[in-house]
Amino acid sequence: MNNDIFPCLWYDGDAKESAEFYCKVFDGKITADTPVVMNIDLFGQKLMLLNGGPQFKKNASVSFMVICETEDEVQRYWDQLLEDGMALMPLDSYSWSKKYGWVKDKYDVTWQIFLGEKQSEQKIIPTLMFIHENNGKAQEAMELYTHTFPNSNIGNILRYGDGSEGHPIPEPAENIQHAHFEIDGYSFFCLDNSYDHKFDFNEGISMVIMTNDQEETDKYWNTLTLDGGRESMCGWLKDKYGFSWQIVPKRLIQLMSDPDAIKAQKVVQAMMRMQKIIIQDLENAYDS
Repeated sequence: MNNDIFPCLWYDGDAKESAEFYCKVFDGKITADTPVVMNIDLFGQKLMLLNGGPQFKKNASVSFMVICETEDEVQRYWDQLLEDGMALMPLDSYSWSKKYGWVKDKYDVTWQIFLGEKQSEQKIIPTLMFIHENNGKAQEAMELYTHTFPNSNIGNILRYGDGSEGHPIPEPAENIQHAHFEIDGYSFFCLDNSYDHKFDFNEGISMVIMTNDQEETDKYWNTLTLDGGRESMCGWLKDKYGFSWQIVPKRLIQLMSDPDAIKAQKVVQAMMRMQKIIIQDLENAYDS
């Protein structure tokens, strides 16, 4: 599994409380504990929880599918996540799973708890919902993402025209009801949805891509900001669908983690002035 790719969840001060909750629910462990960043390990997968402030709220445009092996496992996660949360789809038997439910937890993160077979060792799979002006673009997005990153592919695709269950709004037959794709060995699901949800992609949930060098950083940054994407600060960008990515050179983390606090702070200050991260400028700040 590729832990150079991982989700980042945005919080307003309660990242540590949330990290402890998820580690309890999923029997995980905290691997980094700072006032701004918490990293956790769930089933060997990395998740980053960021205390960024009140600007962004997490929502169901990105949910997390948890693939379970037994009904008891489904029930155990469901009961804990539902505590002070809200069921978006009731825990029940559906055509695609004998036991499935969709829940928003008390931290506004949404989880799809699913009894089924894992397609890889990855147990928690980010699921992107293409809605509003993006509805119908899930296929296009998968092609963009799999062409951008190495070791990528599009897997199984179920379209609404292939048969579906209980959708209150008729969906175009060619739109994607459920699809699987991988970027550099990291699995995602995606779907199109025409319901007029009161949310969409935002910075509340982003994907972090750790890069090996400037060439990789430039390639991902330049490709994902094409055709209507938007550069932001500190390695953040939005692609043409409004989905947020953080393109982060590994060298940045090394320099920021230097035991010499003055040098590390110079690197942080240089990074804060950047949009795309320029590794040589970080090195210059470190050596100054």
